[in-house]
Amino acid sequence: MSASIDSLQIGMHWFNERPGGLDRMFLALIESLPAQGVSVRGMVAGTPGVFEASGGRVHAFAQANAQLGRRLWHARAQSQKLRDARMPDVVATHFALYAAPTAGVFSGVPRVVHFHGPWASESGMEGRGRLSRITRHALERIVYRGGTRHIVLSHAFADILRTRYGVREDDIRVVPGCVDVGRFDTGLTRRQARKRLGLPQDRPLLFCVRRLVSRMGLEDLIDAMFVVKQTVPDVLLTIAGKGPLEPQLQARIVARGLERHVRLAGFVADAVLPLWYCASDMTVVPTVALEGFGLTTIESLAAGTPVLVTPVGGLPEAVMPLSPDLVLSSSGFQALGGGIADALSGTRVLPSAQACRDYARAHFDHPVVAAQVAQIYREAIDAF
Repeated sequence: MSASIDSLQIGMHWFNERPGGLDRMFLALIESLPAQGVSVRGMVAGTPGVFEASGGRVHAFAQANAQLGRRLWHARAQSQKLRDARMPDVVATHFALYAAPTAGVFSGVPRVVHFHGPWASESGMEGRGRLSRITRHALERIVYRGGTRHIVLSHAFADILRTRYGVREDDIRVVPGCVDVGRFDTGLTRRQARKRLGLPQDRPLLFCVRRLVSRMGLEDLIDAMFVVKQTVPDVLLTIAGKGPLEPQLQARIVARGLERHVRLAGFVADAVLPLWYCASDMTVVPTVALEGFGLTTIESLAAGTPVLVTPVGGLPEAVMPLSPDLVLSSSGFQALGGGIADALSGTRVLPSAQACRDYARAHFDHPVVAAQVAQIYREAIDAF
């Protein structure tokens, strides 16, 4: 192994306090990079309990709900403290807003930008005004163009980084998301998982875990279930997650007469998430926009459960090598409904549980992805 290097990781939130895809990836790297010869220190917005929860590796510079000015001021102050304690060999940034205040603090140190998604565009789809979007995009552009190397989750996101933010293609590296395959491989049968969760044993079960916002395509998925139930009358879909669309989604379920076929489960604790995947016949990712990778896809595969995805963003890249039948022809309720019905009837042939687990372990397990990230950190140091 190459000589050990010291990294400083600038994240968004601590996963156990505010779960999200970016935060899960941040936590995964904090836990898995040391085995690849990369020591880690980090900073996020969170409670004082972050320090103990992270084994003394990550500091919370301010509460996540503190006023913006306070968060930015303390992010800079915390970065200066970490610099004074020890200058890192490389700074890795995961969230532009909290990376921006550290400008100039780590002069002479290469930066690796982990691009988890276009923050400005995502906020626009969630109702932010034009001025907010313009400001966020400008801030992102400054942070991203200051990177020595850029890590993206898919070629789809590489194109966004290049075309929208002006990052040179030669500086971009594609590294997929990662999952702790051992944690999601429960060793239980589907029947055993259903029993633990109190789910019916005699119905085809579908599962979808998403934040309840418009770009996730959940409206289409609910409408699709009206199509599916025509050929599979006992089908049951559970949608897990929280978000502003919850009242509208529940109203949609009632309006379509799908109360027996679609349930909103609300927040599902991370500890029981593997059971939900294991208990399901398949999972569905119905995203309509801005999906760089979709960690839920590989979580499902790690649990041995096939996943149907729309051909949006990086989703096809995540599952196509395993089976083209996992990628639907398009987004929208008709393609979703037809694809789900075909999969449940066996017309669309899905990979076996073992094939799903083997694929996840070979391509997305923590050590596999951490090794790629560590190599890019070393490359950035050599190139700086």
